Amino acid sequence: MIVAYRYGALAIAGVGVAWALVFGAMGWWWVVALDIGIIASGLAIYLLIRKGHFTFGLLAAQAALMVIAIVMGLLLDVPTEDAPRVSHLYLLVVAALGYLNYQRNRSRMQLVLIGLCLFAFVVFASAPLASPYDVTMPPLVRSIGTWANAALATAMLAACTHAMHADFVRRNSFSRDLAAALWNDEFQLAYQPQVDLKKATIGAEALLRWTSAHRGAVSPAEFIAEAEKLGLMVGIGGWVLEQGCSVLAQWASVPHLRHLTLSVNVSPSQLMHDEFETLVGDTLARTRADPRRLTLELTESILVTDMDLVVAKLDRLHAMGITFALDDFGTGYSSLSYLRRLPIQQIKIDRGFVQDAASTARSAGLVRNVIRIGADLELDVLAEGVETEEQHALLAAAGCSQFQGFLYGRPMPRATFEERVAAEALAEDAGSAA
Repeated sequence: MIVAYRYGALAIAGVGVAWALVFGAMGWWWVVALDIGIIASGLAIYLLIRKGHFTFGLLAAQAALMVIAIVMGLLLDVPTEDAPRVSHLYLLVVAALGYLNYQRNRSRMQLVLIGLCLFAFVVFASAPLASPYDVTMPPLVRSIGTWANAALATAMLAACTHAMHADFVRRNSFSRDLAAALWNDEFQLAYQPQVDLKKATIGAEALLRWTSAHRGAVSPAEFIAEAEKLGLMVGIGGWVLEQGCSVLAQWASVPHLRHLTLSVNVSPSQLMHDEFETLVGDTLARTRADPRRLTLELTESILVTDMDLVVAKLDRLHAMGITFALDDFGTGYSSLSYLRRLPIQQIKIDRGFVQDAASTARSAGLVRNVIRIGADLELDVLAEGVETEEQHALLAAAGCSQFQGFLYGRPMPRATFEERVAAEALAEDAGSAA
């Protein structure tokens, strides 16, 4: 889509160049000025998208095309007995482009642009809208322009329709593949180390990964959101919990692994499911995992649900021995009143705060305050997203005692993680012997 829009922007600039040459040859310089505006719009859109400003670039493209189509309809394409108005067809193209962009990134501004384009199309299609400033073109130029604009607008509308169909097929196919992934054994767990002040591994976070038979590795940012929309997270989350508890049970029989904890993410739809508590209890009993080694990570989005119900659920699960962590603390709805009410034992400082802490005094102060709040509420504080020694030192000096991030290790297969812990145990034993 990005490539298509980039070349589409260049096509707009190319059409502007062609018409500028035509009207320049006729000496209609004010129309050439309009064409220069079209050229500038196309090039500006191309540069915005190329520099990564995709959302803004698309909105700017639609707004520019809408204005150009309206100006053309009022001044250069007024209907006559010999030639109808056709420039308003571009408004349908812009509305179709807006719909495609809205499916990718829903925004109110996008809906406003779509509505304006459709309203302007209806007005132009229903009334001649004679203007005292309209330009009477030579019959041959008008005839060529009418056919060319009608053909180009129709081709662009057909391309938009094809893009809509392709997007629908892609989404439908993606949903089918995702729904089948659990049955096809395409999910895996990766383990990212969690360490203490001495950078010794004390546990891991289990992170869901999907390697599709048809798509290869799929980003969690893409498939987890889609799984939530499709109502699949209850089943997928149950699988993650089962796998995590099985791993904990196996670690318990290995001397150098039995001290490890494992964090498992729980989605709001999982937590609020009627059978969630029963599922957790049955899974622990079936796998014989130690619930004291299991941490369930919750996002702050649970705080917009029924708070009394959430607290009751967490209380019953905590009575089993399970630890609860509030993930990405500070990015959503959390407040001191929520922290006081929720039966959680750990807060995880969001990676965005951690990464800014070493570069801005304000962020560093915020992180220190979060750590102090955690200490005052007798909560463990874990900083995630730590990538540099400078960040580690700052967090340690502020009183943080648990860490997670690329500095200590990226998400890795279970075997690699266990080898890492084994190597640490050997190094510790060698140090003790010396």
